[in-house]
Amino acid sequence: MNRSCPKIDKEKKSVSSQDPCFELENVCFAWPGKHPVLDRQSVRIPKGGFILVRGRSGAGKSTLLRLMNRLEEVDAGEIRYQGQAITAMAPARLRQQVAFLQQTPVVPDLSVRQILLSAFAFRINQDKTPPGDEALLAMLDWLDLGRLGLGDSGTALSGGQRQRLCLLRALIIGPEVLLLDEPTSSLDRDSKKKVEQVAVQACRDGKTIVMITHDDFVPDGVCVYEMTIDRGKVTLCQ
Repeated sequence: MNRSCPKIDKEKKSVSSQDPCFELENVCFAWPGKHPVLDRQSVRIPKGGFILVRGRSGAGKSTLLRLMNRLEEVDAGEIRYQGQAITAMAPARLRQQVAFLQQTPVVPDLSVRQILLSAFAFRINQDKTPPGDEALLAMLDWLDLGRLGLGDSGTALSGGQRQRLCLLRALIIGPEVLLLDEPTSSLDRDSKKKVEQVAVQACRDGKTIVMITHDDFVPDGVCVYEMTIDRGKVTLCQ
C-alpha cells in the first residue's frame, strides 16, 4: 500500500545547486598516530542535493560526518554551515539544523513515544510543538512501523525498527540537513528500501542529504552528487 508522507516539516525550500550548504576550507584531521583522514581539503557541499559518500573501509567517511556535526573538531582549517563557521555556533543549534544518524543508533530504555519526542525536552526545541499521538501513529505507519505501539519499549525493537525509529525522531524536529552514516547497512531488503525512500523524499522536500553508502543505490528525481574520500583527499562530482 502506498502511503503519503505525513506533515513533519511544513516549509519546503527552493533548491539551488549553486548555494553551498557546507564548505570545508583547508580542513585537516587525523587520529593520533594515524595518517590524515583529511589533508588540507577544500570542498563545497551544495544545498538541497543528495550527496552519496563513498570510499574504502577506514577512509574517513564517518569521521567527515562527525566533523560536520561537531562530534569531532578539525585539527586545522574551517568548516562553514550556510556561510557561518560551525565553531561559532552552539553545538545544540547546529545539531538542531544538522541531524546525524549513526550506523547503529543507540535506543534508550524508553517507550516509543518518549523516544520520538525526546528532542522536545531540550531547551533549543522548547518553542516547538510536539506532535500528538495520532500524528505519531501516522508517522510510524508511514515508515512501516504501524505494528508498534507508542507504549512499546525501544529496547525490544529489531535493528531495522530502531534505525527507522531514530530516522523518524530526527525528522520530527525538522532539520535542514540529514547526515546518514550507512543507514541501510544492516537492514533487510524491505527496510532498506523504505529508509532510502524516506531519504529521497526528504531531499525532494528541500533538505540536504549526505549519505554514506557502499552499494549501488542512486536516488531518483533529485540532484545527486558523489563524494569520494581516499587517502586524505576528497572529491565531489555530479
